Amino acid sequence: MASCTGRVLATLLLAHQLNLLTACNEAYYSYLIKHICLEAYRFQMTDVGQKLWCDWGETLSSYGDLTNCTILIANKMDCFWPNQVVDQFFLTIHKEYFENCSVSGRALGDPPNNIVGPFIAIPVMITLFVTALVVWRSKRNEGII
Repeated sequence: MASCTGRVLATLLLAHQLNLLTACNEAYYSYLIKHICLEAYRFQMTDVGQKLWCDWGETLSSYGDLTNCTILIANKMDCFWPNQVVDQFFLTIHKEYFENCSVSGRALGDPPNNIVGPFIAIPVMITLFVTALVVWRSKRNEGII
């Protein structure tokens, strides 16, 4: 029993050491994505211009490149993706570049009247028509069971 327990302990210690050798170096991963991916992203966003940062059509390509960069580095370093380092990295990106953007990427406002008008007028007209039909039908005694 003691030798079996010793083998299990030795196996666990060996597995732990092997895991330490092959585990992701999160500090170095964080360093690389900040100095490679973030710098490239900053350069691309400078080209886009700050006034267009909230325009998803203008920033989609740059944001996709940033995401792909973090994935490629994670794969090269045998890190899982996404991970806590990536989550924190993207939170920082969003605070720096997209904090003042609305959810849809543009300022919210009322739709034009030619869009809203039919959505209001048609239900009102149907309600009036059905009400008139019910009143007219209730005044006619014939056909009512």
